[in-house]
Amino acid sequence: MIEFHLDPRSGVATYLQIVQQVKEALRLGVLSVGDQLPTVREVVADLAINPNTVAKAYRDLEREGLVHPRQGLGTFVASSLALPSLHHHDALRADLERWLAAAERAGLDEDSIRALVSTTLREALARRVA
Repeated sequence: MIEFHLDPRSGVATYLQIVQQVKEALRLGVLSVGDQLPTVREVVADLAINPNTVAKAYRDLEREGLVHPRQGLGTFVASSLALPSLHHHDALRADLERWLAAAERAGLDEDSIRALVSTTLREALARRVA
């Protein structure tokens, strides 16, 4: 089951952080069709947030066709975002962890690593489009 983590410094609304984390879990195969999301009550207890925030996130995911509620049972995954390349993720993650260790040895902090990754990704995608 997915466990949500909130970053109050991110500037991203709480409900959007929940939506993003569910989508990431779907892309990475952590969640599969039929899996149950934590109940609103469980998320509220874990994160000490308003139940309406969780409900809004789950409604957004439902609107996108990613989850569906079952009356009295909870919210379940309805579709996956995992790509056929999922089997490559373990090797890619290992490479990324080595790169992150090198970045930390070079003195980059978390914000600098995020900025470098974000900028590099954006530039690489722009080159592909051009």
